[in-house]
Amino acid sequence: MKKLLNTLYVTTQGAYLAREGETVLVRVEKETRLQVPVHTLSGIVCFGQVSCSPFLLGLCAERGVGVSLLTENGRFLARVQGPVSGNVLLRRQQYRWADDGDRSADLSRSFLIGKIANSRTVLQRALRDHREKPGGEDLEGASVRLRFSLEQLPRAASLDTLRGIEGDAAGTYFGVFNHLITAQKEDFLFHERSRRPPLDKVNCLLSFVYTLVMHDIRSALESVGLDPAVGFLHRDRPGRASLALDLMEEFRPVLADRLVLSLINLGVMKKSGFRQAETGGVTMDADTRKALLVAYQKRKQEEINHPFLNEKIEIGLLPFAQALLLARHVRGDLDGYPPFIWK
Repeated sequence: MKKLLNTLYVTTQGAYLAREGETVLVRVEKETRLQVPVHTLSGIVCFGQVSCSPFLLGLCAERGVGVSLLTENGRFLARVQGPVSGNVLLRRQQYRWADDGDRSADLSRSFLIGKIANSRTVLQRALRDHREKPGGEDLEGASVRLRFSLEQLPRAASLDTLRGIEGDAAGTYFGVFNHLITAQKEDFLFHERSRRPPLDKVNCLLSFVYTLVMHDIRSALESVGLDPAVGFLHRDRPGRASLALDLMEEFRPVLADRLVLSLINLGVMKKSGFRQAETGGVTMDADTRKALLVAYQKRKQEEINHPFLNEKIEIGLLPFAQALLLARHVRGDLDGYPPFIWK
């Protein structure tokens, strides 16, 4: 299994990234704050007013280190990536399958099995500890409805039907999401999923972590030779990494939702770390953003047993493992794509 590499997150405004030999320098006001060997990195994510030298970008391209540029609040802007790895035959097969409605439906079904099963596991874990508390009945009812959604997936033949099942399941899951918040409930109320901009603190955290997960999944797909832009459940749209969104579905509950809930319930996230703009959008301050990035990186270093590979791997390697299994399926080495099912 591939060695787990770190992502370098640069949040200090005005920082400048440069190359020195085979290392990445992070300078602030002409003072070197950090020096990292490039071979220890899998990606660099720059937030806001952070600039990079052309020589550093060239080094990252040569070493397969993707550089993503985001706004200070975490909205994706662009990505710099070197030559594509993998062979052209794999991508041509991927494109053919994306144009085939039945193939697209089969793969989409697998992605959604992972997403809905993992969402249900989030609810069931909460029920184990809070069944007798307020909201327990709602959580139990939602878990039953998600099980029904899972039972519907094998009978759904078209992409439109699959998307309808996914929409109903997402509505059920987020309809009880507020019950999963067991501490600081008044400060972190959740009503419904909102984006661009997020309208409350919980949505602000979710959107930010989803962006981090998306970066890792896109890098994983590129590393195995698949095209992140051509998906099966999410169709082609200029500037959208549709396949990365497909693969991300099964990871949202595991990598993002559980992390956000833990940070709120453990009191790591504080009400004072957020502010609301006149337009209604909610953003986090620099200290809260850094605490979230540290927590996400630590979460990636934890180990979990992969149910299909039957081996322990770091959570940060799950996107790479699933991208590898997807590539093997597209090449014909696997009869089907096994989604990651969290236990």
